[in-house]
Amino acid sequence: MTLFSHLECSRCGKRHEAGRVYKLCSCGGPLLARYRLSKEAGKTLLEWVPFRAPNLWRYREALPVAKEDSIVSLGEGFTPLLHAQNLGAKLGMSNLYLKNEAMNPTGSFKDRGMALAISMARELGITKVAVPSAGNAAGALAAYAAKAGMRATVYMPAATPLANRLECELAGAEVVLVPGSIKDCGQALRERQGQDGSFDVSTLKEPYRLEGKKTMAYEVFEQLGGRLPEAMIYPTGGGTGLIGMWKALDEMTELGWIGKERPRMFSVQSTGCAPMVRAFQSHAERAVEWPDPDTLASGLRVPSAVGDFLILRAVYQSHGSALAVEDAEMLKAVRELAETEGLITSPEGGATLAALKHLRQDQVLDGSETVVLFLTATGYKYLEALQQAIM
Repeated sequence: MTLFSHLECSRCGKRHEAGRVYKLCSCGGPLLARYRLSKEAGKTLLEWVPFRAPNLWRYREALPVAKEDSIVSLGEGFTPLLHAQNLGAKLGMSNLYLKNEAMNPTGSFKDRGMALAISMARELGITKVAVPSAGNAAGALAAYAAKAGMRATVYMPAATPLANRLECELAGAEVVLVPGSIKDCGQALRERQGQDGSFDVSTLKEPYRLEGKKTMAYEVFEQLGGRLPEAMIYPTGGGTGLIGMWKALDEMTELGWIGKERPRMFSVQSTGCAPMVRAFQSHAERAVEWPDPDTLASGLRVPSAVGDFLILRAVYQSHGSALAVEDAEMLKAVRELAETEGLITSPEGGATLAALKHLRQDQVLDGSETVVLFLTATGYKYLEALQQAIM
């Protein structure tokens, strides 16, 4: 049974009652789910979790869905945490791990968020959903909406790869191609929203995608035998995964699983679209929109993020950093991951290895740490981009 209590604004702290449909707070801040957590609940949960199905719903008490029949699942979560022994030996790191999110049903970590968003939409009586997406979020929404029997509309940049468009159409979603970036897609969604009544499940514009993404941190803790890594390196577009995992660490403290220790959080972007990096370098609390974003990593082509202040807060509080890598570095890292560990990851996944090399070179990390790289999606949807890695 869920311990979900209420929603709280991440900006002004206003409390919002559970069981109602919400978007952003009236102040414009994203809403965060809060739970009635305790050390007693944490002890019980630790006893039960190992005997549950290997998916994200094993952490049921710390997820917001109240009714069992509201759950819409394709088996998402509990993806492998692989000890990268070959790559680690090459880099002089004995405790390097890869969280392989390609093993989710539609091939990316987006399934985690959409499983929760669609489950809560079903519970709250929503029947039409929409999202702006550069690729993987659209595919995930289409799949989970199909499973739930909902109508889905996805707004995608006109340059979105064929694989991403086809998976949405095959799942029965309406695909609207929009000239420009994901920002333009969001504008197109808002303009049409009043006409078709679809509920916008954009990043952090509803409260529950975050709850699915946070389970990556729960899994890492469990898969490392009840301990945390010293560093998490995460590719950041909208940043929901990084924000969610930071939130999960606070919840684990409330459950009595961990103390005040936290991994250092490293946010990785492309040099062609790096609003968080620029904000971090100037010690800002908010990020200014990035003009003319240009990167082959579609998941990093996000010029502005609703949760920018939450991303930066996690980075500052964890004593981590935000750094940008070149597209060429991403592609080189994709090939290196394939050659050493046998995994074909997306450019975003490659960005985490490229960032690790910078952190080692700059002596931010000395190689003794336990480090987790998040490979957020399969590379098989990025074949046009990845051709450049073998040229």
